[in-house]
Amino acid sequence: MPPSSYLADLPADLLARAAKIRLAVFDVDGTLTDGRLWYAEDGHETKVFHVHDGLGLKRLQANGIQVAIITARISHPVALRAEELDIAHVYQGQSDKRGCLQQLLEALNLTPEQAAFVGDDLPDLPPMHIAGLAVAVANAHPWVAEQAHWQTRKSGGMGAAREVCDLLLLAQGKLDAERERWQ
Repeated sequence: MPPSSYLADLPADLLARAAKIRLAVFDVDGTLTDGRLWYAEDGHETKVFHVHDGLGLKRLQANGIQVAIITARISHPVALRAEELDIAHVYQGQSDKRGCLQQLLEALNLTPEQAAFVGDDLPDLPPMHIAGLAVAVANAHPWVAEQAHWQTRKSGGMGAAREVCDLLLLAQGKLDAERERWQ
């Protein structure tokens, strides 16, 4: 039984897709963050990441699912957060996210069906189109939401990535063990 109602009554085809995932790829702005850009007086950029998302990403890795970040922008806070979460596959400044995902899949010897891509806006559509599981966050642009296999209930930067992590662990039969681990 799912630990929370947000994972109840999921379609069988969604769970089948999620069961195959070995690589979970996330956009940053609007997906791992709320999409707002913050600049200090000195021009330095800051970002806010949700702690629930971070633990979810760590738990995916602990359960054998690789995590990657593919983002069009270049940001020092992204590099810091990725390092903190031990995310080895971090690709910033990527205008061709689909090509980047294809190269990563080749390097990891994975098929597109084994990848999930989580995004929120138009540059995320090309990689979503080849991913075995395309996920849009709750506040994604409508065109992105229309193309997704699933849409989170929470918005980007507000726990959406954690929902994806929990979905993957549920579909792969690992969520109950994760819950028990913390009892």
